Amino acid sequence: MPPVDPRFSGPTRRRDRRGRGARGPLAWPPVPAMRTRRETFDEIVIDVAERARPYLGNRYAAVEFAVEEVPPTDPAPWEEQAAPVGRLVPVGGAVGHRIVIYRRPVETRARDNGEVAAIVREVVAEQVAALLNVPVTEIDL
Repeated sequence: MPPVDPRFSGPTRRRDRRGRGARGPLAWPPVPAMRTRRETFDEIVIDVAERARPYLGNRYAAVEFAVEEVPPTDPAPWEEQAAPVGRLVPVGGAVGHRIVIYRRPVETRARDNGEVAAIVREVVAEQVAALLNVPVTEIDL
């Protein structure tokens, strides 16, 4: 009986068909190609939120920054009827205020990640200015 080549016997035949070794992902986890749009957007918001912290000071240190996919279906009566890209939610008590950025409306208005970052900076600056009751031009993110 001739010798049996182990590459062509048993279940390993399907995994390593041509003897080239196991296949892996095309890009490894630290490579940007493996990051989702949601993760990229969250990092942009975190970066902009850290830039906004000095403007908020001690009085508004409890302000939270949040990301939601889409705005609620019923906008507030004083808001425009188009999909908002961000909102300042005043919360009473010890919780503090919350600035919410809506990911989908921001991404639909932008062509690339550079524009996404610019829109997020603009939205956060508008919401921080509204919270502090100052002109938007005083907030430089």
